[in-house]
Amino acid sequence: MSHTAPHREQGAALLTVLLLVAVMAVISATAIERLTLATRLAASASAIEQARHYHLAAEALALRRIDQLVKGKSQVTLEGDWLGKPFILPLPGGGSAELTLTDGGNCFNLNSLVADSTVGGSAQRALALEQFIALMQAVSIDRAQADRIAASAADWIDADQNAVALGAEDAAYAVSATPYRTADRAMSDAAELRAVAGVTKQNWSRLRPWVCALPTSELSPVNVNTLLPEQAPLLMMLMPTRLTPAQARAHLASRPTGGYGSLNRFWAGPALAGQQPGGEAAAQVKLVTRWFRLQTRVRIGNNMTVSESLIDAGAPETPPKVIRRLEGIDQ
Repeated sequence: MSHTAPHREQGAALLTVLLLVAVMAVISATAIERLTLATRLAASASAIEQARHYHLAAEALALRRIDQLVKGKSQVTLEGDWLGKPFILPLPGGGSAELTLTDGGNCFNLNSLVADSTVGGSAQRALALEQFIALMQAVSIDRAQADRIAASAADWIDADQNAVALGAEDAAYAVSATPYRTADRAMSDAAELRAVAGVTKQNWSRLRPWVCALPTSELSPVNVNTLLPEQAPLLMMLMPTRLTPAQARAHLASRPTGGYGSLNRFWAGPALAGQQPGGEAAAQVKLVTRWFRLQTRVRIGNNMTVSESLIDAGAPETPPKVIRRLEGIDQ
C-alpha cells in the first residue's frame, strides 16, 4: 500500500507533461500556420502593389500613344493598327503586362438619357431614349423590353421620383426581395444598368459590349473612322428604322484606308444617300475621338490584376488625362 501513492503521482505527472507537450504542439502548429499565412498575405500584397505601379506605367504609355494619335490631327483613324490590338510588355521576373486600347466613345452613353445628368438634371432626352431603344432592337432585345429598360434607365438617372410610363423609381424597387433605391444621378459605370428594372441577365449580356457611362450627358460621340463593321448597331441607332444591318456593315467595310477625311464623304456613301439625320443626331457623327478606354492585365507570378482606365483627349491645348480608373483582381 505504501508504494501505490508514489506510482500514482508519477503517472499523473507523466500525463501532465504529455498534456503540456500536446498543448505546446498545437500552439506551435497554429503559430506556424498563422506565420505562413501572414507571409503569403504580405507577399501577395507586395505583388499587388507592384502590379499597381505597372498599371500606372501602362497608363503613361497609353497617354503618350493617344497624344500621338490626336495631337494636331483633324481626324483619328485606324492608322497604326492601334485599335483593340493587345500589346504585350514583358516584366522583370517573368511577368507580363497586356495593354489594349479602344475608342471609348463608340458606345451608347447611358448618361445621355437625361439632359444635364451629371449635375442632377431631371429632363429626360427623347432622342437618347429613341437611340437606346433602336440599339437594343439591333442586338435582339424585343421592343416591349427595350421600351421598359430605356424608361427605367432614364428614371434611374434623373433626379426626381416621378416615374414615367413604363419607368421605375424607388417605389418599384422597394418591393423587391432585396429592396434598394434608384441612384438619382449619373451612372459612374455601365454595370449599374444591371440594377435597372427590366435588365435581365440575358439582356445585360447582349447590352454589355454596346453601352458605356461617360462623365458627360452629351449624346454618344461616334467616330465613324474607328467604327468597325461589326459595330454596325451603333451606326443603325443614329438612324432608327432607316438602315439595315447589312447596309450599315457594308458602308463601314468600304471606308477608305485613311479614313473618310470629311463628314460629307461619309454621308455620300450609297447606303446613306438621303439618310443623314438632322440636329443633335448629325452632330454625334465625328471624325475624331475624345474618349479612349485602356484595359490592362498584369501578371506577376500567380497573381493577375486588371484595370480599366477612361482617358479624355478632348482638350486641344492640354495632353490626354486619365479621368477614371477601375481596378481589381482577375478571378
